[in-house]
Amino acid sequence: MGLAVIIGSDLEKSAARQAVNPRKFFSELKRRNVYKVAIAYAVVAWLLMQIATQVFPFLEIPNWAIRLVIMLIVIGFPIALIIAWAFELTPEGLKRTEFADELPKKPVRSRAWIYVVVIAGVISASLFFLGRYTAPNKQGPKMPILQPGFRTKSSRDWRRSRN
Repeated sequence: MGLAVIIGSDLEKSAARQAVNPRKFFSELKRRNVYKVAIAYAVVAWLLMQIATQVFPFLEIPNWAIRLVIMLIVIGFPIALIIAWAFELTPEGLKRTEFADELPKKPVRSRAWIYVVVIAGVISASLFFLGRYTAPNKQGPKMPILQPGFRTKSSRDWRRSRN
């Protein structure tokens, strides 16, 4: 019984030392790029859901396929977060986070995301103006508005032909 007490007290001390500190946990999430993966996954998932809900009915794909796409996206989210926690993308390839920490870090000041946003904005604005100024005029033929007592020759002829 003495050994069980010693082991139990050692486990309690170990658990107290390794208790999760929320500040350290969130800084570790940031260091391992889990936030970036979550945001990128959410954006791509939203895009895929929009495509599925808009295109599948047009192609006469059944509704269960849309539900399947959404369920696969939802199931894949925690898997993507776990992979982001365990692995890190380095210039040498995909490495486990422990091994990636040992690699020398070189400062990267890439501004590629700015170019992506600017190009996407230009494409969006050009498509807007292209659609606005090249769309056919959907107004029907203009019809004159006649006063209630106004009768034309053709309306009188029409009434006579009916009588």
